Amino acid sequence: MTAVLEAIGMEKRFPVKQQMLLRRRDTFQALQGIDLALYSGQTLGVVGESGSGKSTLGEIFGDLQQPTSGIVRYKGQDIRSLGEKEYRRFRRNVQYIFQNPKESINPYYTVERILVEPMKILVDGFKPHKARETVREMLNRVGLPDSTLGKYPSELSGGQCQRIAIARALLLSPEVIICDECVSALDVSIQAQILNLLKDLQKEFSTAYLFISHDIGVIHYMSDFIVVINRGRIVEQGEGSQLIRTPKDDYTKRLIASSCSTGEGCVCGVR
Repeated sequence: MTAVLEAIGMEKRFPVKQQMLLRRRDTFQALQGIDLALYSGQTLGVVGESGSGKSTLGEIFGDLQQPTSGIVRYKGQDIRSLGEKEYRRFRRNVQYIFQNPKESINPYYTVERILVEPMKILVDGFKPHKARETVREMLNRVGLPDSTLGKYPSELSGGQCQRIAIARALLLSPEVIICDECVSALDVSIQAQILNLLKDLQKEFSTAYLFISHDIGVIHYMSDFIVVINRGRIVEQGEGSQLIRTPKDDYTKRLIASSCSTGEGCVCGVR
């Protein structure tokens, strides 16, 4: 089976400072030798502490930044070699849900415009009347009434804004949604609602998720397969429940222990 998204030998280095006299630039190695594949309908969880490189990995998969070396493939083809038409298809089929919902949507647009605008750009044969009807249907699917369409983000709660972000991503019927800490800014009760909503919508639309979080409990609850990242390297990976039950790497064990001791996440019981 061909992966929807695949990384081969992915590496990312960032310049951190330049020593002018020596003309030498030091770099920070954010990702090292990442080999990873995401398949249709799968939820691939990526977990690690802050600074582990997990968000950088997600941004490279979504082509929000480029790797220093290595290849990212979309359905077997290097995304750097995609033609204009193929890249447009990639942009439509790989969507992103960011950590802070209010920072990822335009505060000066109404909800209706926030949802219609990407369709206008990326959907072939765009028809305004049909798009508005599709938007209303999707809004209802994510649990928001039609009256939300005329509102601005400042009039909505964080949970409502995240539902808008989810609706915006799903409206393009993507094959993949990259969820980068998409519930970490929300209250625990709202987190549970959003996670369950994402699970229900995945069953309906067969969307693959690349789910990124520092919270191994959330990752356990959402994921079919889990990858643990520490200092830019994959230190452990495996089927979700099995990895949680029998972790091998000390770093993974610490993440699980921390989740249980703080009551965070779902390792010690689903919310």
